[in-house]
Parts: sequence; C-alpha cells; structure tokens
Amino acid sequence: MTDDLDIVWKALSDPTRRAILDLLRRGPRATTEIVEAFPAMTRHAVMKHIEGLREAGLVHTREEGRRRINSINAVPIRRIYERWMGPFAELWSSALLRIKEDVEKKES
Repeated sequence: MTDDLDIVWKALSDPTRRAILDLLRRGPRATTEIVEAFPAMTRHAVMKHIEGLREAGLVHTREEGRRRINSINAVPIRRIYERWMGPFAELWSSALLRIKEDVEKKES
C-alpha cells in the first residue's frame, strides 16, 4: 500500500536533507549558500539532496537573475503532523482533562 506522503517520509529520512531543511527554517537561501554549508560534500551531492527535497514538495525554488533561491514548504510536514500526531494530541488532551477533573473533585 503506497501513500502520497511516502516521498516526504523518504526525503525526511536522510540526515543531510533534514539539515538542509533546518538551514532553510532560518530563511530562504541561495543554492550556493546551501552548498557552502556542507563543505564535506560535493556540490553535485548537495544539489541532489536539494532536488530530492523539491520532488517531495518540501522546498520551493525560484530564480532571481542567475541565482536560485530555496525556501522551505512546511505543508507536507503539516500533513504528516495532522495525520500522525493530531489524533494522539486529542487523545492526550482528553486524558489530561479527565485527570484535572479528578484532582479538582478530590480537592473539593
């Protein structure tokens, strides 16, 4: 069974790609700036990681003259959160509310 979020999970499974996203969380960056942030990797390798993030919809790239500016797109991450975390957040909220009510009853 495949899921439309599989490509996002795959992109997020790589530590270099997560590091690129962490860099982009601080604001848009030119491709050259991203490459320079990973001196142990070749330009080609970093570009391949950026492309993987683009394919997953996690990064948008726009052209400004000869520069390519990359920015994070949090929508796919939000979709993962809503699917996998949202239901549990409601479960915990209900449980905490019941505990609060029980404590308040005992204090009365």
